[in-house]
Amino acid sequence: MIERIETAGAPLPAGHYSQAIKANGFVFVSGQLPFPPGAQRILPDGMAAQARQCLENVRAILDAAGTTMANLVSVQIFIPDVSLWGEVNAVYEAVMGSARPARTVVPTTALHYGALIEVNAVAVCP
Repeated sequence: MIERIETAGAPLPAGHYSQAIKANGFVFVSGQLPFPPGAQRILPDGMAAQARQCLENVRAILDAAGTTMANLVSVQIFIPDVSLWGEVNAVYEAVMGSARPARTVVPTTALHYGALIEVNAVAVCP
């Protein structure tokens, strides 16, 4: 069974996709840009604030799916410049605490809307 996950606690999709899909005991969270929940698409200032917002969006979606950040098994982070890696890592460590899912950080070209980070994730559902 496949279930679409949607919560007002994270930005609603602006295109033809779901915030997340729950299937076979897993939750697959779509790429989250650093927009706060609500209709306005305003980016927070700076990498630290944007990284924190992305991770909070992931947290809200996981909560709506009935799981938590502690159940993450994989996280992918996209950044437009490898020089941002250290700042991302510091925020990630603070937010994740003792959780240590598999992770990939991908330096890429410019991200949509000029964002400094995008995060997607996979978690298990207890």
